[in-house]
Amino acid sequence: MNNLVILPIVIPLLTGILLIFFNKRTTVQKWISVLASGFAVVIACILVQTVHISGIQTLEIGNWRPPYGIVLVADMYSSLLALTTGIIGLTALLFSFTSTSAEREKYFFYPAVQFLLVGVTGAFLTGDIFNLFVFFEVMLMSSYMLIVLGNSKIQLRESIKYLTVNIFSSALFVIAVAYLYAVTGTLNMADLSVKIAENGQTGLITVISILFLVVFGMKGAIFPLFSWLPGSYQAPPIAVTALFGALLTKVGVYSITRVYTLIFYHDPGFTHEILAWLSALTIVFGVIGAIAYWDIKKIVIYNIITAVGVILFGVAAFTPASIEGSVYYLVHDMFIKAALFLLVGAMIAVTGTSNLRKMGGLIKHHPLLGWMFFIAALSLAGIPPLSGFVGKLMIVKGGFEAEQFTISFLVLMSSLLVLYSVMKIFINGFWGEPKQENIEYGSTRGLLYPIAILLAISVAYGLGIEWISPYINQAAETLIDPSIYIQAVLKE
Repeated sequence: MNNLVILPIVIPLLTGILLIFFNKRTTVQKWISVLASGFAVVIACILVQTVHISGIQTLEIGNWRPPYGIVLVADMYSSLLALTTGIIGLTALLFSFTSTSAEREKYFFYPAVQFLLVGVTGAFLTGDIFNLFVFFEVMLMSSYMLIVLGNSKIQLRESIKYLTVNIFSSALFVIAVAYLYAVTGTLNMADLSVKIAENGQTGLITVISILFLVVFGMKGAIFPLFSWLPGSYQAPPIAVTALFGALLTKVGVYSITRVYTLIFYHDPGFTHEILAWLSALTIVFGVIGAIAYWDIKKIVIYNIITAVGVILFGVAAFTPASIEGSVYYLVHDMFIKAALFLLVGAMIAVTGTSNLRKMGGLIKHHPLLGWMFFIAALSLAGIPPLSGFVGKLMIVKGGFEAEQFTISFLVLMSSLLVLYSVMKIFINGFWGEPKQENIEYGSTRGLLYPIAILLAISVAYGLGIEWISPYINQAAETLIDPSIYIQAVLKE
């Protein structure tokens, strides 16, 4: 049964390899992609339920016992994120069938998406910190291809920036791993936790923990390391932007959460306090960008940064309520960001522009698109009873428990400004009269179905809190109590 852990990684890997041989037959690629992604979602659902019933699942690669061999670990936290990744990958693929040009499809677009899913899912499920680096690189190599595919001027310009930042962060990642191995003699995350707990978190270990915060913060786009993100995520097609916005930064967030709850949790007065204030500044700059821009893609992109700050503040507060809220809000944000990017993509497809000042009156011609955006906007801002409310409420509650009153109030205030930023899109884009004369509205044919799937899941996620909470509680318990993870992996 433990072989179930590797299937969410193997399925997109084999699918990506198979799709390479059909690169000129786009119809075949579409069918293979959607069937394989659907199967991966089913497997991830089974994995989540297996973990819920039977506890953490591990797979020792080559039957080498940890800490000597590589191990894959599916606790509830990583399993939920693997399931979320599969669903977002499937819906982004469905959206790309209509929105992506034939030229891009012929040049290995669909294999690159599958390899991206390999990297993201593998990063969530690995139990080895060097293997985390390997899956990061798989994810990043796929993203390099997706960001440049199409060869437009903006893509080429932004891909250089994106490539440079990630090469630097990857080099820093290797250095951090090397220092950690030199000090502890192990790379298995569970064994690292044991070794540091036994020997104490020395000053050197604390410095290494900050180095990891820089590495993952650069990938997760926390302050002041987010400047590369707005331009890079604006460059590729909207289906790719949805994948990037919903998944790539969240891998950085996941990595910070994992190491700061499992490995570097012994000196929270220093490490977690730094994380808390960086999270606060991330929220501030994300909100400023979201309310300042009139480009609808940029508005949603800056809201990614705001959400990263909110989630990581829950980790920094480090109370049971804040950790649970962080898990709940992370899953919510992945779904709703994917939905918002696809909604923005549909708006651009209809109007031919991303400039909000050139839009208006869309509700008359596309009422379903308008009201879907309205629901997504309310959910993003955390309006009850939608999915963003419970997670943010628990993060704020945990912040108060940790006596982080200033940042907790900042999280509350950010909800109002986030709501303003997305309602600005709704009011100016869907109400009033068209800003351009003789505008010919395009079609949303084939674009709304994947958005509807994501919104339905998001609404159900908010309304079904009583059914979902046992899974979220189980994920939070493992993060709060590292011994649960350690015992499952090391069998101690």
